[in-house]
Amino acid sequence: MKTKKALLVIDMQKGSFTPDTPRFDTNGMVQRINGLAKVFRQMGFPVVFIQHDGNGTGEFEKNTWEWELLDELHVGPADIRLDKYANDVFYNSKLQAMLRELGVTELIITGCATDFCVESTVQSALVKDYDVTVVADGHTTGERPHLSAEKVIEHYNWVWQNMIPTKGKITVENCDTLIKKAADTAYN
Repeated sequence: MKTKKALLVIDMQKGSFTPDTPRFDTNGMVQRINGLAKVFRQMGFPVVFIQHDGNGTGEFEKNTWEWELLDELHVGPADIRLDKYANDVFYNSKLQAMLRELGVTELIITGCATDFCVESTVQSALVKDYDVTVVADGHTTGERPHLSAEKVIEHYNWVWQNMIPTKGKITVENCDTLIKKAADTAYN
């Protein structure tokens, strides 16, 4: 049986990409996510844009400017939009039920921020027995007190490559490699 994949795009929202919260390689990352999303749509796999909903906290409140997705992201008409309420996308959201309903067994994870929402979601997906692929150049973060954003990204890519999964598997691959594999699959 063919594995059904879903592309998760986490927290690529305007409020996370301000002059006060610059992110590493934002433009390049948006281009890579757009390219990967295009391939997923062509293959009939779901693309899920996940947006943090402040849910009364005063930050990232639904339908505010900071809650909106970046204008540069290409969101297709059939793409799924999902609210999240904590770092872990699975927490109190409809993600798990939706993935089961769609028959998804493999998650390709991208987004912001590497060391918060992306990391929490990767960990959660592993203990839920998903096969997980983190897009090595498809997640970003900001400068941290003890590490540059680039070093945080490098560190987590290393951590994920060395994790012990449960029943699923975890890999870390560059966007170009994933797009090439998808093209090879489509022609075989």
